[in-house]
Amino acid sequence: MKSSKLVVALVGLGIMAGAVQAQELTGTLKKIKDTGTITLGVRDSSIPFSYLDDKQSYQGYSIDLCLKAATAIQKQLGMTALNVKMVPVTSATRIPLISNGTIDLSCDSATNNADRQKVVSFAPTMFVTANRILAKKSSNIKTLDDLKGKTVVSTSGTSNLKQITILNGERNLGMNILAAKDHAEAFLMVETGRAVAFVMDDILLASLAASSRAPNDYAITSEALSVEPYGIIERKDDPTFKKAVDTALATLYKSGQVNDIYAKWFLKPIPPKGVNLNVPMSPQLKAAFANPTDSGDPAAYAAVPEAQKQSSKKK
Repeated sequence: MKSSKLVVALVGLGIMAGAVQAQELTGTLKKIKDTGTITLGVRDSSIPFSYLDDKQSYQGYSIDLCLKAATAIQKQLGMTALNVKMVPVTSATRIPLISNGTIDLSCDSATNNADRQKVVSFAPTMFVTANRILAKKSSNIKTLDDLKGKTVVSTSGTSNLKQITILNGERNLGMNILAAKDHAEAFLMVETGRAVAFVMDDILLASLAASSRAPNDYAITSEALSVEPYGIIERKDDPTFKKAVDTALATLYKSGQVNDIYAKWFLKPIPPKGVNLNVPMSPQLKAAFANPTDSGDPAAYAAVPEAQKQSSKKK
């Protein structure tokens, strides 16, 4: 009889604990639990991070990471199923859509920086790139100064567009700067001669060039205008949801499981054209995976221990 009472008491405590846990859910986690849905912001042409393939299906490196986070959240919330809804966003719309609750995570190629951290949060860094210049080889563009007086394009709503606008004024370059609605349109402007160069993160430039009709026609400058850490965008001031996402990704990074996901998108042929970008993991990204961080300070990624650099060179 005593044993029976103890079991009943424990079951009762379990029910009470479950009820308290349900009551404690707030913000995005409560929304996901109540609706049975997590909503991801995705892109049409941010290859290989987030893009539409030839079957009009959204896929990419960032989307795979977001899906891993979604699975972890489903488990944390004790849900038997979780619907994943994908909503198209652009560089200009993703932050407003995060802020107003339309999407829960923006799974694309977003630079984490101090300005953006004033209005949104970021998950631990998933990629480290640099802002560079793409142009046709025939244009002979080697440095930013070579663009003096020329027409340049970048994508609306990006930190790249803001930076090139500032540099244009600071260096008195007299460039005519155009804003494209997305990366595909910006590349097309260079392809068709409406702009001499496209200023953007080097990995995106390399992806667009490799997927173009004439990949060998284009060159990307060795001169880097900045260091750009990428992170999945989260809603600001929602610490419980941020912790859930960040813990899931940090576990993925530190366990080494992220290596297979990285290889899938950067070291193997990817759809729709089977292009292999062949971009080995940088020492900066290896360091960020070993010690996950959501820092938006470029200096946190520029310095990599010399021993790690040497080890990377030997591989």
